[in-house]
Amino acid sequence: MSFRKNFAILATLTASLYLGVSGAALADKSDDTVNIAFAKELDNPNTYFSSARESTIFGYAVWDTLVERDPKTREWVGNLAESFKWVDDLTLEFKLRQGVKFHNGDAFGADDVVFTLNHFSDPKTPVAMPNTVAWIKNAEKVDDQTVLVHLKAPFPAALDFLESAIQIYPAKYYQEVGDAGFSKNPVGTGPYMVDKIEPGSGYTLKAFPDYHDGGPRQKPQIKNVEVRSIPDTNTQIAEMMSGSVDFIWQVPEDLTQKLKTRDSFNVVQGETLRFGYISMDVSGRSSADTPLKDLRVRQAINHAIDRKAVRDAFFAPSSQIINSICSPLQFGCEQDVTSYNFDPAKAKELLKEAGYENGFTTTMYFYRDKAATEAMAQMLGNVGVKVDLQMLKYAALADKQLKGEIPMGFVTWGSGSVADASASTSKFFDGSDIDDVKNAELTATLKQADTTTDPEKRKEFYSKALRQIADQAYWVPLWTYTTNYVMAKDLNFTPTPDEFVRFYDMSWN
Repeated sequence: MSFRKNFAILATLTASLYLGVSGAALADKSDDTVNIAFAKELDNPNTYFSSARESTIFGYAVWDTLVERDPKTREWVGNLAESFKWVDDLTLEFKLRQGVKFHNGDAFGADDVVFTLNHFSDPKTPVAMPNTVAWIKNAEKVDDQTVLVHLKAPFPAALDFLESAIQIYPAKYYQEVGDAGFSKNPVGTGPYMVDKIEPGSGYTLKAFPDYHDGGPRQKPQIKNVEVRSIPDTNTQIAEMMSGSVDFIWQVPEDLTQKLKTRDSFNVVQGETLRFGYISMDVSGRSSADTPLKDLRVRQAINHAIDRKAVRDAFFAPSSQIINSICSPLQFGCEQDVTSYNFDPAKAKELLKEAGYENGFTTTMYFYRDKAATEAMAQMLGNVGVKVDLQMLKYAALADKQLKGEIPMGFVTWGSGSVADASASTSKFFDGSDIDDVKNAELTATLKQADTTTDPEKRKEFYSKALRQIADQAYWVPLWTYTTNYVMAKDLNFTPTPDEFVRFYDMSWN
């Protein structure tokens, strides 16, 4: 196809330009600072008000959670909680670690846990991802070192969400400065404390000298972390070449393969829970007369896209083609459902049956993978679905989705690295303001899957829901993502499948 050829030529020329530079100069590490470049900016330092991965990574450095999974053993271990147990299906008990301090010197205790969980699970608090806290009924202080968390209904994935999405904030300080003040000057108990934040540009962290012992995280081995937002990948690579950047990630596959031929960097590919999909406004939130209400139109769109060709052209061969709106690594993610092979003739036939023989025009929003998006738009255009592409920053796209202003969207989702379908499928089709389908039966089935304690019954409910989504061609499932990490030779870091870049695990060789 022409798009492959043109992109390959451009990529080769671009890569050759930067790879022709002489060996990267080693940055001076005397100031013990690791320099990191991310493509997207930190849209909100308050992690409860952002769903972006960059915010999650920032949160992992600045705050602690009650519990964590050991990245290697996958066993649950306590962090801010020294121990924990299920009292019954609706109650979790946490015994808190003593001697923990916040960055401002305040002592950590039960009041902080109770405030955090109750404040951010309150429906009046406009958190970015309500599903991460919606299962919490309330938190109750038993004594200074004991907290009970009460659930609205049985929720087997509770610990997963406590790990990935619920950082504990300082109650007294937060209530003094409010949401806006806290975003400007965040305070946590984590391995790193915030030195400065420059909105739209980046931030600097410093190792917290009083970070507590006994938890699963080690004290930082590198004193300073400087993160800059550099949207253009080629500019990131150029700065890697010059030695002014030590670490970049999510590097496109074609450029990664070029970088592997050099000895100047360590290049590592990691599996992730992230997957891509095309959403469709099935319920008509963006337009009452949208063609996307018609099943035949949605089936045509599914048949029009050659997912394998796009995957092969722009992503890693290890990326998996998926048939369901979830990651195959997640519990309950049934893949044996109705799938739609690449069949442009069938797509045209279905559009004709639906009354769109001459096609129609719609808008598709996206925030990343521009070349792949353009390729899919070309394929849709080939069957008569003319797509006006609109690229937005992730935060702006998420806001439009919340307002129901997106007819179609090419989006990726990392599920907060929660390996459970409740963090993906259930989030999208939950009947809330982000739900494009609004199918009460589907929402009810997913709620059963989320709250049933029997693992086999949970799988049955998820399977039923995923089959319904596929049969109705509500969205277009695409592929899973791997992440390519490129780092300086003198930097040591081992990626984990949860895609959390843990700064405190970095060290100099």
